[in-house]
Amino acid sequence: MSRVGNKAIVLPSKVSVKAGAAGQVTVEGPKGKLEWNLPNGVSVEVRPTEVAVLRTADDRRSRALHGTSRAIINNLIRGVSEGFAKDLEIQGTGFRAAVKGAHLDLSVGKSHPVLHPIPASLKVTVTDNTKIRVEGIDRQLVGQFAADVRGYYPPEPYKGKGIRYAGEQVRRKAGKSVQ
Repeated sequence: MSRVGNKAIVLPSKVSVKAGAAGQVTVEGPKGKLEWNLPNGVSVEVRPTEVAVLRTADDRRSRALHGTSRAIINNLIRGVSEGFAKDLEIQGTGFRAAVKGAHLDLSVGKSHPVLHPIPASLKVTVTDNTKIRVEGIDRQLVGQFAADVRGYYPPEPYKGKGIRYAGEQVRRKAGKSVQ
């Protein structure tokens, strides 16, 4: 029994959800429109003030996808009503970032600047040359973009240099000891 899947999703005002016959769920709100296809064995019932995710079968795969589908639909609803954001920090001498057109320009200790393309549905802002904010309505796309940027220079444990999520704690290691 899925505890997450059985909870109904409360619809905020100005958000509409439509469920197609082929399992397509369309969510529209003040920030935009998102679509997602339901997996087999899961259906959606749209009520005036809430959305219920139902299982059509009771096999192992359907039970596994029940809670996942409800969480994804909840993220779609939150995305079109509030949006999602991830903050990144760059630490290190000479490390900086800038937005140049449709690319994020990173200078992170490599012999060349790294140009990372920014998807059209995301808004990326850089403040103080070291703080990057990624905003968008698709939670998966925001998180993946932030993870890709962090992947260019993850924080290293000796000096703590690199790109990290805001508030991320990096466990530091002791360097070589002189005897």
